[in-house]
Amino acid sequence: MIHRILEDKIRQRLNKGKAIILTGPIQVGKTTLMKQLTQEHTASTLWLTGDDPAVRALLKDVSLAMMKSIIGEHKTIVVDEAQRLHNAGLTLKLITDHLPDVQLLVTGSSSLDLMAENKESLVGRKIEYQLYPVSYAEMAAHHGLLTEHSQLEHRLVYGYYPEVIGSETQRAKEILKELTDGLMYKDLLALDQLKKPSLLVKLLQALALQLGSEVSYNEVAQLIGADPQTVERYIDLLEQAYVIYRLPSLSRNARNEIKKGKKVYFFDNGIRNSIINNFNPLELRQDKGALWENFLLAERLKHNAYRRHFYSPYFWRTTGQQEIDYIEEYDGKLFAYEFKWKSPRKPRFPKTFLDAYPNSSTEVITKENYHAFVGAVN
Repeated sequence: MIHRILEDKIRQRLNKGKAIILTGPIQVGKTTLMKQLTQEHTASTLWLTGDDPAVRALLKDVSLAMMKSIIGEHKTIVVDEAQRLHNAGLTLKLITDHLPDVQLLVTGSSSLDLMAENKESLVGRKIEYQLYPVSYAEMAAHHGLLTEHSQLEHRLVYGYYPEVIGSETQRAKEILKELTDGLMYKDLLALDQLKKPSLLVKLLQALALQLGSEVSYNEVAQLIGADPQTVERYIDLLEQAYVIYRLPSLSRNARNEIKKGKKVYFFDNGIRNSIINNFNPLELRQDKGALWENFLLAERLKHNAYRRHFYSPYFWRTTGQQEIDYIEEYDGKLFAYEFKWKSPRKPRFPKTFLDAYPNSSTEVITKENYHAFVGAVN
């Protein structure tokens, strides 16, 4: 079994009087991770899953007395797929407020309902983690850096969903299609806010084809036959469901910097390629650079999240089309990165950026030196 980095992180925080909340995309291993964390105490662990109608009915508007009866002598409670519960936040608050000796572990496949309720209900009583598809660093630790590096081109096409990793090519395609044909949006589709599910498919295809490019809500709206407000709302929902995420532009000094730009990336390359039904090998693709960029950003996001590194991410562009792929800001400094599949002979960063931000650090990330950037080596 592939060891997940978060397992060790969460173990250190168990039985410290805080609820552990684990969110992330569907089918990335949240339930499996919870089983690993509780396998030494199965007899004292109670599992409640929001996928079970009987559990949902039992916990709907549950009283404290009933909750105590349900929990009994169990010391650990796992609430799996908690976003499916009615008033999930209040139910979890009941446990944390009145049963302090019980360790509460919670999973949710989206932040839509679960986190909206819990933000207020569990303030000061929770520790939040996000679990993503398996990372490059986790696979390198699992079977060695050289072996994982040899799989790089395959990962750029098929991604890192756990079931995909262990499957042959045809089955990997089928798994990804099952996800992108609706399984990973089932929480979204249950919302009243999502009035036109067919627009969701068109929007995702448009975003997938614009990978690595600046996204205009107005242009996307015209392309898919919607209004800009609907596009923005749907993108926001897709981000909360851990399908995509937005990267804003950095604009502070130069007058010709793009001020309100945004790019959209996918949490997993395989999901993106499945949406446009393109599983061609890398040597036959025109979007190699975009796939490399999406891969690096997704792996960097995982690496930063798992080490609890707090930073602000950006891209940078001017009206004259000068651009830097990725920037991180932390500790009062900017760290700028350019992503190149092959090492450039003379790596250059725009003079406009260097003049505007003279104390920034710059680095070109290629397939020869990316291992530290994604956390596979120190």
